[in-house]
Amino acid sequence: MKINKEIILASKSPRRSQLLSEAGFEFEVQTKEVNEDFPADMATSEVAKYIAKKKANAFESNISNNHVVITADTIVVCENVIYGKPKDRLDAINTLQILSNKVHQVITGVCLFSLEKEILFDSVSHVHLTELNDTEIEYYVDKFEPYDKAGSYAIQEWIGLCKISKIEGTYSNIVGLPVDLVYRNLIEHF
Repeated sequence: MKINKEIILASKSPRRSQLLSEAGFEFEVQTKEVNEDFPADMATSEVAKYIAKKKANAFESNISNNHVVITADTIVVCENVIYGKPKDRLDAINTLQILSNKVHQVITGVCLFSLEKEILFDSVSHVHLTELNDTEIEYYVDKFEPYDKAGSYAIQEWIGLCKISKIEGTYSNIVGLPVDLVYRNLIEHF
C-alpha cells in the first residue's frame, strides 16, 4: 500500500510490524524511549491515546515533511482498572485471575503524526474470556511468557485460541493495531 509520505512505525512490537506488513504498507521501524506515565485522574478511556500522542511527540524534531509517524499504545481495561504489561510472573498470574470469566476491553490509541498534522484516534474491542483455572493460568504464563503484553496475554496465542469465546471489535486491534482505522486515516489524510 502506498501513500504520499514515508511511513515510520514507532514501535518495538513485532506484532504491529507484522500487521502493517500484512496490510501491504512499506515502512521503517524507529523507536525512542518515552515515559508512559499518565495523570492519575485521567479517564481510562483516554489513556491509550494520551500515551500514543506522547510517543509521537518524541519524533517532532527528527522527521522531515516527507514522513508520517505511526505510534500506538494498547491497554486492557476490566471494571475500569487498567492492566498494562505485567511486572513479573506473579503480576501476570494475578492479572489473568482477575480477567478470568469476565468481559474486558482492549483499547488501542493511535497517533498519525507529520509536521503538518496529527490524527489521534482509538479503537475499543470487547473480549469475552472464559474461566481460567490456576493450572491453565500457570501453563500459559510459563509457556508463553506474556511479559510484553498488556493484560498479560496475546489473543494469537493459547488463551486466544482456547479461552476467548467472543470478541466485539476487530481482531487486529486486540493484537495491538487497529489496521482498518490506520488504513482509512492514512489514505484520507496523508
